Amino acid sequence: MQKKQDNIKKIILILKKRYPKIETGLNHKNGFELLIATILSAQCTDRQVNQVTKTLFKLYPTAESLSKASIKDIEKNIYSTGFYKNKASNIKKCAYSIFKEYNNQIPNGINDLTKLAGVGRKTANVVLSTLYNIPAMVVDTHVTRVSQRLNLTKNQDAEKIEKDLMNKIPIEEWNGFSLRIIFFGREICIARNPKCEICNLSKFCTFFKTRKESLVKNEKHI
Repeated sequence: MQKKQDNIKKIILILKKRYPKIETGLNHKNGFELLIATILSAQCTDRQVNQVTKTLFKLYPTAESLSKASIKDIEKNIYSTGFYKNKASNIKKCAYSIFKEYNNQIPNGINDLTKLAGVGRKTANVVLSTLYNIPAMVVDTHVTRVSQRLNLTKNQDAEKIEKDLMNKIPIEEWNGFSLRIIFFGREICIARNPKCEICNLSKFCTFFKTRKESLVKNEKHI
């Protein structure tokens, strides 16, 4: 148990040294823009979302204006983010709720946030951590992959992974840890052909260990 805790401390320190200053890659000027951009970021790169929202927020700068926009116009503007029909419906409904039910204020609780259309725990946690600096553990595909490889979780379900990480990572590190893991997953620990040769977390990685053992076995058979 002590060794695992020591390893977690080392992982956190290594990630902090690699990414000393961190912030979300989604451009936004306020909570409304952050929320909509995060919904659009599902299965889409931050870069592409930023290109789309640059125009989208000029056309619809408020929750009220977006809630009154036609679905066809929204779909046209967010088409390149993928799953545009579902996203268009969700952000229109979400904007309406923010405008009508929350008086243009973005909720600061996980339960209220996840009641909004298109908002799951990942999006809600992004808003809580980024907008309100409330400790939250964001779990996306990068966090899922990297935390599994670092033996921080054996679960596949995002909510279970979130709980595992919350139990193992000190609460004051939650916001920074999840964001650093996302950056690390994009840059080094990619899904296919991860850059193990330059990874400074490889000694904690079960994937690297398995990969190394496989190479040794193959060499013996040659």
